[in-house]
Amino acid sequence: MLQIEENVSLKNFNSFGLAVSARYFTEINHPEDLTELFSDPKWVEAERLILGGGSNMLFLKDFDGLVVKMNIRGIEHRINHDDVIVEAGAGEVWNDLVNYCVNHEFAGMENLSLIPGSVGASPIQNIGAYGVELKDVFYSCTAFHISTKTFKTFTKEECEFGYRESIFKSHFKGQYIITSVKFILHKQAKFVLHYGAIEQELQNNGISHPSLKDVSQTVSRIRVSKLPDPSTIGNAGSFFKNPVVSASDFDKLIAQYPAVVNFPAPNGIKLAAGWLIEQCGWKGKTVGETGTWKNQALVLVNHGGATGQDIYALSSQIIDTVYTKFGVLLEREVNIID
Repeated sequence: MLQIEENVSLKNFNSFGLAVSARYFTEINHPEDLTELFSDPKWVEAERLILGGGSNMLFLKDFDGLVVKMNIRGIEHRINHDDVIVEAGAGEVWNDLVNYCVNHEFAGMENLSLIPGSVGASPIQNIGAYGVELKDVFYSCTAFHISTKTFKTFTKEECEFGYRESIFKSHFKGQYIITSVKFILHKQAKFVLHYGAIEQELQNNGISHPSLKDVSQTVSRIRVSKLPDPSTIGNAGSFFKNPVVSASDFDKLIAQYPAVVNFPAPNGIKLAAGWLIEQCGWKGKTVGETGTWKNQALVLVNHGGATGQDIYALSSQIIDTVYTKFGVLLEREVNIID
């Protein structure tokens, strides 16, 4: 029997460590639990929030609705020649899945090491890091349609992946709950090493022919050196998306700021949001109980007593400052729950 709790603290369920609560709260351990939950019209009509790892959201206040915590677990794989299909439950910790694949020598996810969050949230956001995005390894996902209480499988094409975007954030927002995800990986690795400091770090450690584990551990070390541990200081990782500008706008920008950090993108030039923020003097700055991380200006932190409103206000100041200096409008990557 599914349990619905009332007035539950969410402090341990959001990586900012904000002292907010949910009016109603339930945990989903099996896909059929969703059928049971939404057989009650009350929960179909209620305001709701689907919660994975709680690592990509900012609560501005208590949530006066139903929080559905996804705990569906399990990882399995099927090998077909060089291809490997790996399926994981939505409640699996993302980095546990990455470690599973690396330890089995299934290539493709190693650059996505140590990204916080859950497997079920990964397609919604099209997570990515160090030159690799979720869509590069995605095969399909199974999702529960709330209004019809049926399950549907979405192919890669049907997900309409974009930069930190998918159909689950746009056309189908709030309509589906992802229960499992399938990934297509390979026995033969094709490493992506040119992004960030991966190649340099490997060279520094005398590694000229890296293994999957070498790349995964290198990415993890780089992330640890830049990003704070949420169990030590509240944060949601990268708070802003890296902005993409047109080639003509980039030409104007680089003429004025030759050192601007940039990468090629399908529809223009991607800029490093962290670099833009740092140039505006925000890196390591403290404002009240919030601030930016000392090693990465892209990360906003809760020093202990900040509210979601405090963190949001800081992000607005940063957006305004970057736009004033560079004419580039930053977009929040973190989901704002208000």
